[in-house]
Amino acid sequence: MAIKAVVFDVGECLVNESTEYGTWADWLGVPRHTFSAMFGAIIARGLDYRETFQIFQPGFDLAEQREERVKAGRPESFGEDDLYPDVRPALAKLRDGGLWIGIAGNQTVRAGGILRSLDLPSDLVATSDDWGVSKPDPGFFRAVVEAAPCEAHEILYVGDRLDNDIRPAVVSGLKTALIRRGPWGIIQQDDPEADSLPTMRIDSLSELPGRVAVFNAEGR
Repeated sequence: MAIKAVVFDVGECLVNESTEYGTWADWLGVPRHTFSAMFGAIIARGLDYRETFQIFQPGFDLAEQREERVKAGRPESFGEDDLYPDVRPALAKLRDGGLWIGIAGNQTVRAGGILRSLDLPSDLVATSDDWGVSKPDPGFFRAVVEAAPCEAHEILYVGDRLDNDIRPAVVSGLKTALIRRGPWGIIQQDDPEADSLPTMRIDSLSELPGRVAVFNAEGR
């Protein structure tokens, strides 16, 4: 039952998306704090975060507007400065410990290219656009299992969301780690399942190498 592979979600697990959501507020022409407040309210109500855009611009098509941003020379982007500071050290330590490391989240092809250019310590970088299926669809987690060099129960999926990451990963037979950061991590932190459902719960990726080592030694 040992953990042999660790696969990471992207947004708010590896990448702090504050700046990027701020650029969407700029694109919509609304104050950043107003966009953030509405974003949080939408999440707290259990709605799809994309409903936020509809509040400010009814009929908003996210895929279409991404293309418009590219044409305008203002594409979605992130870089080294947007990585949480614990990312590189944690991934490196896990990989040095003999674990297979994957990065897989609901991201565009463009975002996948950016992630690969960052040359993070990993064996796989894949996106929902690459696979043609998005979380929480079980097909996404089947793709994770097919990509990893081990069985589903030997994979630890790390994410910040109960709804998109932890619940569907558990159903698919993966072990899970819930990280408490970002909008979903904070808003969902008092949900009873936040304690009962994941294999482990962490506040920082810095905790993960030690937690995995203990789990593999003691089975918990």
